[in-house]
Amino acid sequence: ITRMHFQWDWLCVGVLIISSVTAEIENEDRLDADVEVEDFDKRSQEADVDRDESSLEVVYQTPKPTGEVYFTETFDGELTGWVLSKTKKDDTDDNIAKYDGKWEVEELKENTVPGDRGLVLKSVAKHHAISAMLTKAFIFDNKPLIVQYEVNFQDGIDCGGAYVKLISSSDGLDLEYFFDKTPYTIMFGPDKCGEDYKLHFIFRHKNPKTGEYEEKHAKRPDVDLKKFYLDKKTHLYTLVLKPDDTFEMSIDQSVVSRGNLLEDMVPPVNPPKEVEDPSDKKPDDWDERPKIPDPNAVKPDDWNEDEPSKIEDPDAVKPEGWLDDEPQYVPDPNAKKPKDWDEEMDGEWEAPQIPNPKCETAPGCGQWVRPMKNNPNYKGKWKAPMIDNPNYQGIWSPRKIPNPDYFEDPHPFEMTTVSAIGLELWSMTSNIYFDNFIICSEKEVADRWAADGWGLKKLVASANEPGMFSQLVTAAEDHPWLWVLYILTLALPVGLGVLFCWPAKKTDEDTDFSKTDISKAVLEGDLKEGREELEDDEIELEEKENEDIAED
Repeated sequence: ITRMHFQWDWLCVGVLIISSVTAEIENEDRLDADVEVEDFDKRSQEADVDRDESSLEVVYQTPKPTGEVYFTETFDGELTGWVLSKTKKDDTDDNIAKYDGKWEVEELKENTVPGDRGLVLKSVAKHHAISAMLTKAFIFDNKPLIVQYEVNFQDGIDCGGAYVKLISSSDGLDLEYFFDKTPYTIMFGPDKCGEDYKLHFIFRHKNPKTGEYEEKHAKRPDVDLKKFYLDKKTHLYTLVLKPDDTFEMSIDQSVVSRGNLLEDMVPPVNPPKEVEDPSDKKPDDWDERPKIPDPNAVKPDDWNEDEPSKIEDPDAVKPEGWLDDEPQYVPDPNAKKPKDWDEEMDGEWEAPQIPNPKCETAPGCGQWVRPMKNNPNYKGKWKAPMIDNPNYQGIWSPRKIPNPDYFEDPHPFEMTTVSAIGLELWSMTSNIYFDNFIICSEKEVADRWAADGWGLKKLVASANEPGMFSQLVTAAEDHPWLWVLYILTLALPVGLGVLFCWPAKKTDEDTDFSKTDISKAVLEGDLKEGREELEDDEIELEEKENEDIAED
């Protein structure tokens, strides 16, 4: 029974380890995609996708909007309507101020969908600016704003952005002069430098009192964005802004941040009603000390402030064998004066010092000094104990007065009309891929657009995913401790097989038990045989008695 318990314990350990490895792999897969794209079954049938084949064969068709839109771009045809900036960036050295970064329209480098092309940022350490007019301007009234597009950091990303700007309407808007100071209404999209991974949502709010604009930034998402920047996959970025002043940001159709324009922007849209009075001054006699030294405390008569903190230990004894006359260091007897030593220039040569070899076996060398110990009479400088301050008035703060700059904008959704879209970027990494821009008001339109574009890329990427073995190796490269689990997982079936299937060695207890059984069986056989012999004798005796009676 004990052996069976031992085997079942090993079996449970094996199940737990295998479950840990499985959970790790599932977690990696969950990071790759948080949500499945809706309605892909129908799309897969239209594209004649054969999952049983080693490579996914698809028939790509350029997405077409299924409802009202303000702008769409697939980059599958000619790059018409897009304008390259011809101006310079302000407050920058002339040698890098030009917007001379190169753009190309081309297919993805990996997980290519034949016929599906995108706009690719090609230059490193250059300013890039390209923009296009919307099909029709978006007016912030009673319809939501949905901005959606795809990004693939094909070479990863060191430092750079992939955000879009929705350019504000103006009478003199000229896209050839689109640059960093061009007024925009909304900026949205990924940005990264160093280890700072961001997903921007910024809108420029107009102060109704002064007419000046101020940038309002959404609070940072509470999710780890690193995966989306480094996995070299195409990701879908979506911003939904509603007339009720709420917003949502999604990556791959999974919400990563949501909030309210009135409550979740930094700085807040509406300023505080009251502010501190700048003319208010703290009174000279204002006491902010919660504790003060006790004025009635007196230093005790036996308090000696002159006592040192350390004294020699009077009980210490010099160790036996201490070499008082031997120095701790002696000149190296093997050292020789360098041939190029010039005593006039370098001075008299002396051999370098080395530890005295005689001290290696002794407890010490040189003059013995008593060790120091804490002084039991040391008390330090006397200070009066602290007591509650009877005059404590609290921490002073200026009085509040009505904010002269206060205003209330109850509906910050009513922003400046948008008439163009633009990419104004700097990057230290090239081959940033953009595709399938759409600006609309209906979620169904955006979702259908995503299914026909990003959804197809996702299917192709999934079909090209490495096998289970490659995934395990990749996971172990990120988490080296997984190698231990892999080894244990492979060793467990062998160990369990040995435990369950290998002939068990008989113990003394088993041998004693067998001997007892044999002895018992032999004893029972002898008794039975003896009983049969007695019965035969009784029968013979009865027969003989019957014969004698018959003769008489």
